[in-house]
Amino acid sequence: MTDLSVSSQDLAVHSGDLDEAINSGRGGGGGRPDRRQRHGRWQSARRRAVRPGVLLAIVLAGQFMAVLDASVVNVAAPSIHAGLHASGAGLQLVIAGYTIAYAVLLVTGARLGDLLGHRHMFLAGLALFTLASLGCGLASSTGLLITLRFIQGVGAATMIPQVLSLIQRTFSGTSRARAMSAYSAVLAGGVVVGQIVGGLLISADLLSATWRPVFLVNVPIGVVLLASGWRMLPAGPREPGRGLDILGLLTLSPAVLALVVPLVLGQPEHWPAWGWASMAGSAVLLGCFVLAERRLAARGGFPLVPGRILRLPGVAAGIGSLFAVMSVFGGMFFVLALELQSGLGESPLRAGLTFAPSALMFAVVSLNWQRLPGRLRPWLVIGGFAGMAVGLLTLASLLHGGGTGGTGLYVALGLIGACMAAAFSPLMTAVLMRVPVADAADATGVIVTVNQLALVVGVATFGTLYLNLAGRLPAQPGAVAFRLLSAHAESRTCVALAAAALAGGALAVLRMVTSQAATRPALVSSSRE
Repeated sequence: MTDLSVSSQDLAVHSGDLDEAINSGRGGGGGRPDRRQRHGRWQSARRRAVRPGVLLAIVLAGQFMAVLDASVVNVAAPSIHAGLHASGAGLQLVIAGYTIAYAVLLVTGARLGDLLGHRHMFLAGLALFTLASLGCGLASSTGLLITLRFIQGVGAATMIPQVLSLIQRTFSGTSRARAMSAYSAVLAGGVVVGQIVGGLLISADLLSATWRPVFLVNVPIGVVLLASGWRMLPAGPREPGRGLDILGLLTLSPAVLALVVPLVLGQPEHWPAWGWASMAGSAVLLGCFVLAERRLAARGGFPLVPGRILRLPGVAAGIGSLFAVMSVFGGMFFVLALELQSGLGESPLRAGLTFAPSALMFAVVSLNWQRLPGRLRPWLVIGGFAGMAVGLLTLASLLHGGGTGGTGLYVALGLIGACMAAAFSPLMTAVLMRVPVADAADATGVIVTVNQLALVVGVATFGTLYLNLAGRLPAQPGAVAFRLLSAHAESRTCVALAAAALAGGALAVLRMVTSQAATRPALVSSSRE
């Protein structure tokens, strides 16, 4: 972690020193310093207070644990179904209840970090997440497990937005870019690793607990992170003047909820009328939210989603590209897990380990793409989307006839993992690096919400396509009749995923063009001077 340090000073100071640095200058005719002055004084004190590498390790470990928990349950689903006799809709809510609460409350969690302090909200969210994980591991019924998964999501939504804010306020320059790369790797890599960890824990069957260790493993990790974070995370500045934007919360949260719930429950409930009405209502609420945010900004207030963030060159197209890559990401891993376990009859461990090449290549590319010259990086994103499409079409060809795919399957998954990282990590870093530090929390809430919605949309859209083509999952995994149906469904779904990847590539091209157009006038002006 030494290459991420921004200060050579390692001595720790008490949080009182931070408060003194923040409050200095308020008396003696100086008045209350503005936000930029407070942030500058806090940053100077923070560098004396904590080693940046230690801070990064703590917050990224919390991030990894929360992201991993969104995918690890996919592999555990058959065991939960058998252990708790969960219905199809109940199992969907166990899997997606976490993501629903997480996606709905992320923007709120970001603003609460500004108001109450990022350190306090990170630790509060981590404590709630850890306690809910303990409850999930001990749950005796499907209803109780669903409730605790929602609480887990609330904890994650409280914790995760603070991660990027702490990174933005702690690092600068090239150190910030490297920290952002690690953040991006953890954000997406946790989804892949979750498939592997879930398979390992379920196959180990620790103490004959079957699926329960998937949740209980979070408890000791959470306790260690809480103890470390309490001692080592800095107490940063607060922005109480920004307000909570109640009207924004009352329109955005129901809008997200009205979109996510029918996407999650639509397929097992055969797409009822209330689901379509709910999604239409989501669009209306989203329009109300945009109108309320514009009016608040015009009055000089602090909207949940500052319009200036989306107006930054290339940010809107970049967020659209991130949505595309995460939709493909979530959809591919969900349907492939179904194909491996229900279609080919593989064990959770075997299915989980099948994703290892993707996880490995994703990590390698995420942590090394910055070695490329700067002029090649925008093309890396575009090439990543194109490579994803090639890998997915290869996967469709390999699995079409009902076979296992052999060595080619691992090669294709390695290619997909590498190309997903090539598209996601530079794109995420480029978008976040354009965001001013003062807007870090709000930008985090927006971008991570978009990523989570994309995962839900990917699972719902491509999962529905697969299940409609394959039919009801069999009671006996690997049955010959279902194996052929599943292979056909998987092949068709991979073709659709490839088309989505190409659409994301088109948005990446648009982002590159708009970013270059925005920087060209500045270069011309500087050359004239």
